[in-house]
Amino acid sequence: MLIELWTWLTDLGNSKMVALVIFFTTFVGIVLYVYSNKERSARLESYRYVPFLDEDDPKPNAASPKQGEK
Repeated sequence: MLIELWTWLTDLGNSKMVALVIFFTTFVGIVLYVYSNKERSARLESYRYVPFLDEDDPKPNAASPKQGEK
């Protein structure tokens, strides 16, 4: 029985289908996890523009020379 299962999985056509089912169910699980809770969904949506936010006061670089120094 185990040998038959192993030979069925090692067939390239069958292993592709098994991988597709595993990855698709994982994807659907992640999507349901993210969008099922309204609070979590709102929190994640608030992070949408984080990469585009600029800092108001840029921090001075400690390694850069001070004014007048070289």
